[in-house]
Amino acid sequence: QVQLVESGGGLVQAGGSLRLSCAASGRTDSNYDMGWFRQAPGKEREFVARITGGGRLTYYADSVKGRFTITRDNAKNLVFLQMNSLKPEDTAVYYCAAALLHQSTSYVSAFPYWGQGTQVTVSS
Repeated sequence: QVQLVESGGGLVQAGGSLRLSCAASGRTDSNYDMGWFRQAPGKEREFVARITGGGRLTYYADSVKGRFTITRDNAKNLVFLQMNSLKPEDTAVYYCAAALLHQSTSYVSAFPYWGQGTQVTVSS
C-alpha cells in the first residue's frame, strides 16, 4: 500500500506557472510508475502525464505537451509536475496516482493508488 499527498496548487493568472508536488509514503520500497490526472467540474478525470519507475520515460496528454513536465526524485519519494504557460482550461483538481511498475497507461483504471487532489485555478 502506498499513500500519496499532493501540494502546490493555487490560483494563477493565465500564462503563469505552478509546480505540483506529490509525496509518497508507505510501501515505497517497491518502485511505481507515477502519473498526474486532472478533473474539471462536470467532466471525467483525464490523463495529464506519467513517468516510469526509473524516470527514463515520460508521456503527456496532447493538451499539455510542451507546457508541462513530469519528473521524480526516487531518493525522496517525490514526483513533480511543472506547469508553464497555464491556460484557463487547465483549471481542475489535479491528482497524483501510482501504478505498479511497468503497468501504467493513460487510463485511470491502471492506477490503483490515488491522492486527495490539489486545486489549480487559472484566471483569464
